[in-house]
Amino acid sequence: MDDPIRHPLVYARELRGWSQGDLVARLDEAARRHGLRSGADKAAVSRWEHWRKKPNTDSQLLIAQAFDVPVSDMEAYGWPYWLPGQDEPLPLRAAYTVQALHDAQRATMDRRSFMTFSAVSLADLGAQWATIEPERLVLPLGGKRVDGELVDWLEDTSKGLTALPTERRQHAIRLMDAHLATVTDLIRKGDYGEKTGRRLHVLAASLATTCGWYRFDQGRHWAAGKLWEAALQSAHAAGDRGHGAGVLSDFAYQATWLGEPRVAVDQLGHALSGIGHPTARSLLFLRRARAHAVLGDRTACHRDLSAAESALAVETAEPAPGWCAWMSPADLAVDSGQCLLELGRVTEARARIVEGMALLPRARDKTRGIFLTYQARGHLGSGDVEQALAVTGEALDLAIRVGAPRCVALVRELAPAFSPHRRVDGVPEFLERLKAG
Repeated sequence: MDDPIRHPLVYARELRGWSQGDLVARLDEAARRHGLRSGADKAAVSRWEHWRKKPNTDSQLLIAQAFDVPVSDMEAYGWPYWLPGQDEPLPLRAAYTVQALHDAQRATMDRRSFMTFSAVSLADLGAQWATIEPERLVLPLGGKRVDGELVDWLEDTSKGLTALPTERRQHAIRLMDAHLATVTDLIRKGDYGEKTGRRLHVLAASLATTCGWYRFDQGRHWAAGKLWEAALQSAHAAGDRGHGAGVLSDFAYQATWLGEPRVAVDQLGHALSGIGHPTARSLLFLRRARAHAVLGDRTACHRDLSAAESALAVETAEPAPGWCAWMSPADLAVDSGQCLLELGRVTEARARIVEGMALLPRARDKTRGIFLTYQARGHLGSGDVEQALAVTGEALDLAIRVGAPRCVALVRELAPAFSPHRRVDGVPEFLERLKAG
């Protein structure tokens, strides 16, 4: 298996068959056209590709010219997310649904770990979803008949797998992958009517979403993005606007996590345009509030937090869609607290996080681990180092037990904040534990 590709610039080069020296030559050529010198060499390119240094604006302009990227894209999306060739999503068409599902399954075997789609491509995918009506299902015939009883069994099995407690779910991902492969083959080869076809596509969307989240928790962002693309294709083919909005919000969550909150704001705007259930809208507003908080936009953040709270308070007889049925007052409280932490309102943030932690069901251990890291940040922000240490240790133990590297990474990010407090009992030992892996 190939070594992991850890930077979009590496992938953009390799797609064109360029070495680092080739890229330097093209930067020199672009600079000479303006009567300048690029000042770049292979050592500089290596620093960029290992995330050790960000190219300055002049160098980025030359890189954009070398890759034929419009300056407007470079300015809109920031380094390195405007780079071409990270991946290109398929158009939202029924004819591409099976291809997207097969591509997603192949991606689970790939170790690439850079951002799954460029910001430009992701923006186009969201715009397509918001404006293009789903086509009538294109159903291939000629295989074995797929009857309702078989689909009932597939749906029940899927519910059983996704309902497993977090600690057990890490051991069931191969079963979910196999289940998705089975549903994909039935879509491609089966003989069924439109109603059954729609159920199969909805099931494929649900499974691909869940499998994508597992890869996201493992830090395998490319595989997660390919699975979510397949989920979006399947939901679109089935005419399930609600699930499609949920997938766009997953892309948005990933974008915020990877440092691209502006992309998240755009995607969530598209998602909100196509969803009406109050619980779903609450989740989308909450995720957009988090992106606004990272951007430092206090007004927009508070506006979306208020909208999220109002939406969650709406009573409706219609159950929440499966992709957001877990959304609760606990999530609203803790994520609101995280937004307040981002905005520097530490005391209010701590109160909201404590409130949410008390409401969170024990069954949601992975979420608890993430929330514990938020709580630790709040304690550190107010100078309560001993309490922060206790909470962080609990978060690390829980993350290791449930097999969630993403949660472990969150804990590791707290290490620099603990470093100035080495004189506090337990801090040196904890830092050594993090260092030892």
